[in-house]
Amino acid sequence: MGSNILVIVSMLVSIVLTLLMGVVYIDFLKKKMYTQYILEDAPENHAKKAGTPTTGGIFIVIPVILASLAALTMKQALTEVSLIILMTFFFFMLAGLTDDLGKIKHKENKAGLKPRNKLFFQIVISLLPAVYMTLAQQTYISTGQFSIDLHYLYPIFAVLFITGVSNAVNLTDGLDGLASSNCVIAMIACTIICLITGQNDIAIISAAAAGSCGAFLYFNRYPAKVFMGDTGSLALGGLLGTIAVMGKFELWILLIGIVFCIETLSVIIQVTSYKLTGKRVFKMSPIHHHFELCSWSENKIVLVFSLVSIIFCTAAVTLFKILW
Repeated sequence: MGSNILVIVSMLVSIVLTLLMGVVYIDFLKKKMYTQYILEDAPENHAKKAGTPTTGGIFIVIPVILASLAALTMKQALTEVSLIILMTFFFFMLAGLTDDLGKIKHKENKAGLKPRNKLFFQIVISLLPAVYMTLAQQTYISTGQFSIDLHYLYPIFAVLFITGVSNAVNLTDGLDGLASSNCVIAMIACTIICLITGQNDIAIISAAAAGSCGAFLYFNRYPAKVFMGDTGSLALGGLLGTIAVMGKFELWILLIGIVFCIETLSVIIQVTSYKLTGKRVFKMSPIHHHFELCSWSENKIVLVFSLVSIIFCTAAVTLFKILW
């Protein structure tokens, strides 16, 4: 069966599994009262979100893994690279789930993993793809004519990169449908790039992730029936970073993940400005909250941010094709 067909099969299977699992899992979450607790310093209109089921990332990750394994097996392309990507994805989900369950148990949004513990888990998990690529002597980063071999500094770069992308998606997951919609767009871009470079095994996984995130939007669009929680956001960010590392297009994430980069940069700017001057640049960070406090509706923010992602992802794929 052709690679392009299996990429589509992987996406479709992931969509179907996510929709089916979503119905069952959300009902389970409601019965068990596994619901979200809202930060006290979040915008006032977020109070109504309290009680919404969380840990929905479970039915993003599991369908992606199952759909990918099925398609990769059919393609006879269950490579070391694909297995490491899926393992990393799964471990990031477990780290996020641990954080979410802590919040649920103590009925407090800040009662999950301590930041340093969460960071520790992210670093340890990121070592798996980072060390693999180092041992495989794939320690260069490049874009077009630019290329530099980091040699034994590469694992440090890869760990910081994957951890950073994981946290960036986590920061973006603050409005209904915001993280999932932008992940769909980013994963589609990754799929196309991997098809261009002939890395069909990675393309199958990223296509499955795009399909699952798209199906998750059915439950997560405003007003959300379920939140992905750190279970989903840490995992999807970790997956995006890992795919870029294993696919050797790390620098392109600056364009592909432009919204995630902007969200992270807004937090850095806000914290730095407040510590140095005592003044805030934005009404609230991450920047999607700033627009909320400027009276933008959640739907408008998600739409505008998604359009920005589409523009930059299209530019990234086009430039990559030209330079390739």
